[in-house]
Amino acid sequence: MKGVTLPTETVFVMEMSPIKFGLGAMDEIGFDASRLGIKKALVFTDRNLGELGLPERVRALLEEQGIKADVYDGVEVEPTDRSMEEAAEYARTKEFDGLVAVGGGSTIDTCKAANLLTCYPAPLLDYINKPVGKGVPVPGPLRPLLAVPTTAGTGSETTAVAVTHVVDQNVKAGVSHRLLRPALGVVDPLNTLSAPPEVTAAAGVDILTHAIESYTTRPYNARPKHHPPDRPAYIGANPASDIWCEKAMEYVARYLRRAVLNGLDLEARVHLALAANYAGIGFGNAGVHIPHAVAYPIAGLVRDYVPRGYRTRHPLVPHGMSVILTAPAAFRFTYATAPERHLRAAELLGAPVAGLGEAERREALPRALVALMRDTGIPNGLTAIGYTERDVPALIEGTLRQPRLLAGAPRQVGATELDWILRDAMQYW
Repeated sequence: MKGVTLPTETVFVMEMSPIKFGLGAMDEIGFDASRLGIKKALVFTDRNLGELGLPERVRALLEEQGIKADVYDGVEVEPTDRSMEEAAEYARTKEFDGLVAVGGGSTIDTCKAANLLTCYPAPLLDYINKPVGKGVPVPGPLRPLLAVPTTAGTGSETTAVAVTHVVDQNVKAGVSHRLLRPALGVVDPLNTLSAPPEVTAAAGVDILTHAIESYTTRPYNARPKHHPPDRPAYIGANPASDIWCEKAMEYVARYLRRAVLNGLDLEARVHLALAANYAGIGFGNAGVHIPHAVAYPIAGLVRDYVPRGYRTRHPLVPHGMSVILTAPAAFRFTYATAPERHLRAAELLGAPVAGLGEAERREALPRALVALMRDTGIPNGLTAIGYTERDVPALIEGTLRQPRLLAGAPRQVGATELDWILRDAMQYW
């Protein structure tokens, strides 16, 4: 009704990148790049994938369509603001009118950042969300970016977010804006077959936490009304995102253990690739909350943990691992806000929920998550990656610097609540 301003949001937006999915989908990348008007492409990847020959194959496919292509293989696994700035600096030395990211979330996010920084030059920190950065909005459209994921995890091929580790502040943070979304995601499950078991597990639990956080985040219609230009990319749980998230949970529960046990299980790989995409669509619109907010300082403050299965010599906590480690404790904390949603998530993970008493209902989702962690080789809580209760204050401080994510928490969370969650997440079994 004209002249009436409702106090809470009544509108949700569903945005995503177009997706081409299937076995052999990457073979069509030359056609897809040409269709987007690309004549000179810059291919982003990391050195490990470069050794496997996949980026060179992409370059050859582009050149078959008459598209000249250069390959940049300097992407860092779990990128930093410095590595993203270096990637952008390299890109400025080349002539290109489109980008192709071949790799996991680290590569796709680095490519998004380089696209932004070459179109609208500025320090990366200007664009990173407050209070870590200045939170300057993306000024306008970017060059077309084709994202070719080689892991089933982040769903970055369809999201409007690029995440990085800000070295000087020892914290992870991100740039979030709808214009960051790739022009096309090319999802070929064959590209995930070479991922080691540990990488498969960490990526798979990232899918799962994306889906459950989005499913349990504060609903869009329980948030303040937004002026249209100010409506954030993460709008809260909504009926459309719920559908994608439920299917993602179902597929992870059914196929992650299989893919970790046998990396050549093609059926499992196909369904995990679908799940990553579905969860990306879900959280790319609904948003995430406590586990992701806590994950940023967990990754940023790591001292000496070097994960198995990752070709790295320097300490790092893979992103999916950093989010799942506090998830059982976080969802134990949020259970009271929406018991039916937490129970539905547990049910989709295969946990029996009928006939449970109230105490058992509260524990159903945490127990299902812990079982999956144990079965897939995820470390047993924060102590297993080198943290102790003495680190809790620093982890709390880093988490409180993620207001964009904490705003989605379904119940009020501050230092006291984070202290409880982090202590609960030190060890699970």
